[in-house]
Amino acid sequence: MTSMHDKLRKFDPAVDKRLLVVLSGIMWISVGIMLLNLAVGWLLQATARPVIWYGAGGTMLALMIHHFGFLKLVDRNIDRITAMEGKVCIFGFQPWKSYLIIIIMIGMGTVLRHSALPRQYLAVIYIGFGGAMVLSSIRYFRIFIKLYARN
Repeated sequence: MTSMHDKLRKFDPAVDKRLLVVLSGIMWISVGIMLLNLAVGWLLQATARPVIWYGAGGTMLALMIHHFGFLKLVDRNIDRITAMEGKVCIFGFQPWKSYLIIIIMIGMGTVLRHSALPRQYLAVIYIGFGGAMVLSSIRYFRIFIKLYARN
């Protein structure tokens, strides 16, 4: 006789840790591209002439966020994922407490988008975070290639 636990196990969304690494990269690059797309759209609609400076400011912000913030986060995620044994839950590409941070960031982005803040200023922030996410996603893909080549 099979137990209820055994019956529920077939619904466990467990995957290989290599898939978690690549899923992390896909999530990071997807969100980054979405943010960059919004920012570029706002800059293309801006009536102010020096939009190039807003883009340059956002790019500098992206490099700083990537180097001083996101790389440490990505490295911790990669270390946590690669230390996992066997198949793991597909939602494990981020630690559970990070989901709360993600919800807060989505809320802050929504508030900012609906604020009176001029879109070209908001574009700097979105380029900063979006660009940093795209740059940081590269590390996930590099690790995935290393893990895939190993096995």
